[in-house]
Amino acid sequence: MDSDGTQDARGGHTGAVPGPAVPPPPGRAPASPPPGVPPLPRGTPPRPAGLPSVPEQSPAPRPTVADWLDKPRPAAGPGIWRYGYRVRRPSKGRERLSPVTIVGLAVPLVVALVVWSLWRHGSVPYMWVVLKVFTPDDWWWSGTTSPKVWQGAEAIEVYNGVFFGVLVYTMGRLGSWPEVVRHYVTARPQPLRAALAALGALIALTFVFPNAFPGVGWDALPVVAPLFSLVALVSGGYDVFQSQLITDGLYALITLLVLWPFARIGAWRRYAREWRAARAARNEAQEAGTAKFAPDLPAAQWPELRDAGQHEAADLLTAEVLGGRMNDVDCARVRRAWTTAKWDATRLATFVDTVLRRGGAAWTHPSGARDLPARTAAHDVLVGQVRIGRWTTGDRTPEAYDGGGAALDPEALGTSLLAVGPSGSGKTRHLVGPVVESLALQALTGRCAVVAVAAAGTPLGPDSAFDVVVKIGDPASVHDLDLYADSDDPDEAASFLAEGLAGDLDAVAGQRATTALAQLLGPYRAVHGTFPPMSVLRELLEGVPEALTALHEALSGPQHAGMRRELEARMRQVGSPADAGPALADRLALLDRPAFADFFGAGGTTRAFSLRAVAHHPLRVRIDLPEHGHEEAARLLARLVLAQFTAVVRGGERPHFVCLVLDDATGTLTPDSVRRIQRLRSQNAGVVLALRTIGDIPEALHGPLYGAVGCRMAFSGVTTWDGSRFAHAWGTEWVETRDVAKHTVFADQPMTRAIHALRKLVTGKAVTTDAVTIRKVERERWSASELAHEVPPGHAVLSLTTVGGEHAPPLLVDLRS
Repeated sequence: MDSDGTQDARGGHTGAVPGPAVPPPPGRAPASPPPGVPPLPRGTPPRPAGLPSVPEQSPAPRPTVADWLDKPRPAAGPGIWRYGYRVRRPSKGRERLSPVTIVGLAVPLVVALVVWSLWRHGSVPYMWVVLKVFTPDDWWWSGTTSPKVWQGAEAIEVYNGVFFGVLVYTMGRLGSWPEVVRHYVTARPQPLRAALAALGALIALTFVFPNAFPGVGWDALPVVAPLFSLVALVSGGYDVFQSQLITDGLYALITLLVLWPFARIGAWRRYAREWRAARAARNEAQEAGTAKFAPDLPAAQWPELRDAGQHEAADLLTAEVLGGRMNDVDCARVRRAWTTAKWDATRLATFVDTVLRRGGAAWTHPSGARDLPARTAAHDVLVGQVRIGRWTTGDRTPEAYDGGGAALDPEALGTSLLAVGPSGSGKTRHLVGPVVESLALQALTGRCAVVAVAAAGTPLGPDSAFDVVVKIGDPASVHDLDLYADSDDPDEAASFLAEGLAGDLDAVAGQRATTALAQLLGPYRAVHGTFPPMSVLRELLEGVPEALTALHEALSGPQHAGMRRELEARMRQVGSPADAGPALADRLALLDRPAFADFFGAGGTTRAFSLRAVAHHPLRVRIDLPEHGHEEAARLLARLVLAQFTAVVRGGERPHFVCLVLDDATGTLTPDSVRRIQRLRSQNAGVVLALRTIGDIPEALHGPLYGAVGCRMAFSGVTTWDGSRFAHAWGTEWVETRDVAKHTVFADQPMTRAIHALRKLVTGKAVTTDAVTIRKVERERWSASELAHEVPPGHAVLSLTTVGGEHAPPLLVDLRS
């Protein structure tokens, strides 16, 4: 896929995302240097042979492509525009503590302080009863709690410490302290959670060991002294404290007991394990040379190549980026080649050799194009996203989506997308056009192939933005559409041809139509080596005796015995009530018109294009359907293209994503095609279906279609009938409701009744009390009425599902932002 460099893209760009780089017309040199392209920096390696030179000009700021590469793209949920995305912090207003919680924190603290003050002053009744019960009488003077010996004094110290511990435990259990700690500490991410817990532990230690902290003048809490007193009572004296080891051990034990609750609150042990594991993994990756990115190098310097030891290739690509000789498509194309080559030594050597020879022009698309002629939407080719709008702010919107950009990528399109909205709602302008443009850009990187089907004149881009443009009914068209998709199997060709011709006819069973076609296609191919042209096939389906007799005579040889029996079975069906031939011939007559005389294998100057090619090559294809009196033929062709697409993408490993975009899917869906659409996600393919109303397809397919696609989009202006289908598909969710009822207060006491009467006289309202009921109820995510009447113009409700199974709930998108 290497080009000779004559069609290489040029130019820097001024937007946040690099814009298109359009080469000059063939045979003409640019009149002036492209804007924003600086001269090669010092130390730039010589350009590989065959690459065109860049005209020099005065130094300019750093090229936009380098800034674009260096922009962070953090992992985010489905549908979030990752270019420059920042994870939004939770709103503080939503985490505000309730007044009840604050009161529950303050009241136990005040009560505990009052009780402790009364205890210290000996004002608590019967406070010494428990102490006298558990201690000998000879420790006290008779009738008092005054200590007679040293054991009595130490017992009082232990008694105070025990009461203090019980008081602290009771205050913590009865108050709202757990909720406050959970709100301010445990809900925080690491390492902030561990740091806040450490700060709390440090404050606690200042109350336990005030003498160890300079500038602290308060008395120590009864923690250290009671423990030392208990040790003295147990050991029978103070001689045990003459051992420095025992004294230091007691201090260490007290410190550990104080730190233990804070260690649990801050999850210090788990955080230490995670930190050590991350550090070990980082060290192992650096030692093995497999680290993803060097921490000190921006992405524009290709750190992944440097980590793999390919410094020469990285230096060359860095010079190409900084010199403005690579655009965003080139960077994405080279990076994709690197991801497929880095795991294999042979591919890696080929990758390095190609980069050194071709530079930024390596692996150019077979068309030679390195960009589109023009862009109308914001694209991030590096991750394959196209921005279609902005997620609105509201109660329905999760924090991660609130105000962020809305984007689509192959991961979401791989589950297929259904968009419903009336004419003028912006389906083509805000969805189909940007998606086709994005897939065309990604096709230039080799990542995908796209087939866009729309009416002639639909603004999906100029002809130069596509590799193949099939203009049905236009004499100037270069390409023709192969009705048989280059198939060599008569049964396969008959299946999708029958679906295209009669898939929407209730009077003709799909299997009978397929059998009738196969009984003609097989014998004809056995005789002529190809499938019949459209006019010949029409004659065979109509049962013209001359055509059938001539074909039967050509099958006289013994090698055609099986095909002869097929044709004879078909000839017996001609004219019978169950014959599907006339219905198929009538449908084929829609294409056998003078306007299409040079198409569908008629032998004109157009080249036949087979849809099977997109399954093997990253092509950009646009099919313009006829209109102005040929609406039925356009729907037939669209249905045929969909049937061919779902047939050709089946089976085999394909390195690129394939997507079919139908700007108007009216009348294209059949029961068989809906079933095959559901299987596309496992075949690295997807479809985008746009409808004016869901009523444009048979009612029996409404439920299966909504279940077959993973992404659903309802535009502004849908009817309540269409909205009910979306509401049913999106299901329900549990929401919390708050009902407030006011009840009149009836007083029993005369004084209270007088106060209430005075209050009513002054305010004019009776005295009431609020009865609040909070409950969880199951409600629709979006009701049919909300979709029909509350979606503003220029907006849509979009839900996404990726191939990996990630979901984004139905959210409102502003398509104009």
